[in-house]
Amino acid sequence: MNAGTAETTEGGVIETSTATFRADVLTASMQRAILVDFWAPWCGPCKQLAPVLERAVASAGDKARLVKMNIDDHPQIAQQLGIQSIPAVIAFQRGQPVDGFVGALPESQIVAFLERLVGPLGPGGEALAQAEAAMEAGEVERALELAEQAVAGEPENAKAIGAYLRAMLALGETERAAAIFETLPENVRGDVALRQVAAALEVASRAEAVGDLEALRKKAADAPDDLQAQFDFALALNGAGDRNQAADILLAIIKRNRDWNDDGARKQLLQYFEVWGPIDPATKAARRKLSAMLFS
Repeated sequence: MNAGTAETTEGGVIETSTATFRADVLTASMQRAILVDFWAPWCGPCKQLAPVLERAVASAGDKARLVKMNIDDHPQIAQQLGIQSIPAVIAFQRGQPVDGFVGALPESQIVAFLERLVGPLGPGGEALAQAEAAMEAGEVERALELAEQAVAGEPENAKAIGAYLRAMLALGETERAAAIFETLPENVRGDVALRQVAAALEVASRAEAVGDLEALRKKAADAPDDLQAQFDFALALNGAGDRNQAADILLAIIKRNRDWNDDGARKQLLQYFEVWGPIDPATKAARRKLSAMLFS
């Protein structure tokens, strides 16, 4: 390689040098994130990381570019950055190093690293970001449409699937969401991105199992000391959309007998918080009441 010219490898990855580092990295990072992979031919973990890193950066499209630097041939930059072991990846933006990692990380962690820098990756990334924004704005039907586009772009993306099913649940399409959830591979169902969906489906199933709301209302009114009757009524109320009253009944059970049903009322309330989300007014109000009760 000519000392003053960067070499572009297959796939658009640039092999830089001390002479071309300013142009390849510092100047280029004014336009997009530049990830510099410091490596050496004798480094086994470097060889493991390379294809994974290239694949992840490629999924970012024009938002990021990968530059490689052989520290055996060009040690000065690595020394200036204080790199002591390889593989080491340093991200540059606006002419400055902003983040980095050392070692052959799994692809999921590399993708998360990249997304912190440039936002959602992949063909469904923008649609997913828009879907999440629509959900926060209360535009649930729009969120469902956008999340469906995200899933179409990345059918195995757990975040996209989670957004799709959450929108479905918010529209009351519980049976449809449950049917789709059951068809997912086990590793996808267990992903943290689908934890809220799994909890919501469990809550919906329990609410359906307890029976008719009005019958449970009467039973709870007729037997105020029957904590199971009160608990079942709370489940039914939540299923009917009355989150505040459901929470108040569970709080009343906790106040009367926290140990009832192996701390069941508090556990149910915490599950509701997870399903409702941290910014829901019912979550905020009930969490304040619970904290005051437990720590008074």
